[in-house]
Amino acid sequence: MTRARHILHIIDSLDPVTGGPSEVIRSLFQHGPTGYTAEVVTLDEPDAPFLASCTFKVHALSRGRGFLGYSSALDRWLKANRERFDGVMVHGLWRYVSFAAWRACKGHMPYVVMPHGMLDPYFKRRYPVKHLLKWLYWWASEYWVLRDAHRVLFTTNEESRLAKQSFWLHRWRPAVIPLGAVGPVATWDQLTASFFQQCPALRGRRFLLFLGRIHRKKGCDMLISSFIQSAAKDPMLHLVMAGPAQQNWSSDLKQMTSHAGIEDRVHWPGMLQGDVKWGAFFACEAFLLPSHQENFGIAVAEAMACGRPVLLSDKVNIAPEIARDGAGMMEPDTQQGTDRLIERWIALPAESRQAMGEQALLTFQQRYDMKKNAAAILQVFDHTAGDD
Repeated sequence: MTRARHILHIIDSLDPVTGGPSEVIRSLFQHGPTGYTAEVVTLDEPDAPFLASCTFKVHALSRGRGFLGYSSALDRWLKANRERFDGVMVHGLWRYVSFAAWRACKGHMPYVVMPHGMLDPYFKRRYPVKHLLKWLYWWASEYWVLRDAHRVLFTTNEESRLAKQSFWLHRWRPAVIPLGAVGPVATWDQLTASFFQQCPALRGRRFLLFLGRIHRKKGCDMLISSFIQSAAKDPMLHLVMAGPAQQNWSSDLKQMTSHAGIEDRVHWPGMLQGDVKWGAFFACEAFLLPSHQENFGIAVAEAMACGRPVLLSDKVNIAPEIARDGAGMMEPDTQQGTDRLIERWIALPAESRQAMGEQALLTFQQRYDMKKNAAAILQVFDHTAGDD
């Protein structure tokens, strides 16, 4: 049982648009065990609108300087407040916040680091020049941040294995603890009604759902190409691309559907949150994520919490165990692999789809329920630093 602790979370930004790390913090606050209390310090602007919805104490110190986000205000705040906490959890790498946490906490209190997939060798392959520059910062900062951490928390065995491939110089104490999600509390009728109110063009339509950042890492271009390729095989099937547009890319993707003459079958509702998001999961046939790199995939767990099969690339780190369970499908993160995901789904009999959805819910309950996993994450502070 996790004993009562007061934990400080350190993150560069809590903006939901940035993806998983901010969602993890919100989940830990919402579903942490009895006796767990915490605060967050961030380099968001104090008047950032997304902070208004936070139900926990946030210390927003304003943006740092330079591309690393250097903040002397963070240094002063940590030095003045560190003794109030029993431990510190650092979210993410490659920003000044991790170095500031190392300087403030080393020798004073245990701190743990969640890299959130930022040590995946995908980034070394995708951005080789940037990786050479990272070597300088690695030696000056992140190597020491990770070496001296009480634990480095990975969410899957695959993430832990891959992390060792990014830099040959590395040393840390790993712990593998899965993330997860918590299913919705409202009814199916209420949630789907919320979704269709915001997206009325999808009422009565069958559709596959992508929900995440519209980003090259997510394989969105492959997904659009595959849907174009398969569109004639199932003329009543639609595709929903839900998420914040990044990299000024969505207009190019929309042009692809226009040139193929299927723009009326691909929908772009933007970022979905709350009941509307859950309604999208319930209303879809299956969830798609052909990502080139995915540390965990919280949206995958959310889809499974709604009993929806998940169609994943093999670069989603939890895909192998999901495929083994029969809760979804897995193919390589290539154009051909993404083609096969949609083709296999279209060819799947109705009874097999239903069985896969039932298994998805069961797998979620067994592996990815954040009500259970939050306690395991926080128990990392109960281990002694000398344990391996």
